[in-house]
Amino acid sequence: MNQEVYRMNLPWIDSPFFKLELEQANLDEVTKEQVRHFAEKGYLILDTNLPESTFDSIIDLLQPHYTSPRLQDAWNITPLVKDIAGCPKIMDMLRILYGREPFPFQTLNFRVGSQQKTHSDAIHFHSIPERFMCGVWVALEDIDETNGPLHYYPGSHKLPYYDMADVGFQGSKDADQYHQYLEYEKFIHKLIDVTGYKKEVFKVKKGQALIWAATLLHGGEPILREGASRHSQVTHYYFNDCIYYSPVWSDVAIDKMYMRRPTNILTGQIVENRYLGDNLVGRTGLSPFTDYKNSIEGLVRKLKRKLNR
Repeated sequence: MNQEVYRMNLPWIDSPFFKLELEQANLDEVTKEQVRHFAEKGYLILDTNLPESTFDSIIDLLQPHYTSPRLQDAWNITPLVKDIAGCPKIMDMLRILYGREPFPFQTLNFRVGSQQKTHSDAIHFHSIPERFMCGVWVALEDIDETNGPLHYYPGSHKLPYYDMADVGFQGSKDADQYHQYLEYEKFIHKLIDVTGYKKEVFKVKKGQALIWAATLLHGGEPILREGASRHSQVTHYYFNDCIYYSPVWSDVAIDKMYMRRPTNILTGQIVENRYLGDNLVGRTGLSPFTDYKNSIEGLVRKLKRKLNR
């Protein structure tokens, strides 16, 4: 007789009952091993099986639109970007890994390596319940160690989640000061040193994808080959029936939460925040950031410029 599993309101890969749930899951052994790997390492590599012409066309169509190394939400420029975001193999795997319906809410296309410092996506995009967010990186060309590949630290997603308060800042109070994010980056660097996680570099073939958990530490390697391109697409995903917010500008302990109303790229519809089945649209006092949000739109633009440098 199978032992009864307690279903928790969080991704099953993060549940203390995960091993028991996986044993009883109606999945083939290959898929179970993929789920086990993601739960243990925080990432998973898979082939998208999309036609090469999709990647080549995206590179050509977006080339005139770049004013910096990256281009946000290029699905507004060509539906081919949306095709990658909604890739059936990716969407199906996300449903399995998280046990909830995913939706893409942001795309970032890169023409060269970002060389971005190691970070966790969860400081920018988080949810209640926690960890219902992930990123997927797709190579639009072959990428090796010379053209600024992605790096990541396997297993680092199991570290405790740290927000700005843990680093000593009120996200809401100091939101107009970029130095707080720089201090967060320094904290992550020291965290890696003290925890001993080992870096891996994602050398990848055109059309392959890397799925990573929101809390997996990752970044961009230096560009070693002058003038080298590194065409790729990152898509960020949330999952249904959550509260969506940005911890970098939030102080949840004092009821200041920078809430998001993400758009499902595939449908064009806004996905409203929900809490344990309740729709939170129109709730008064839900987020004191309603007025505050308008005061930091300039900061958002400034931060984007910094990250695009």
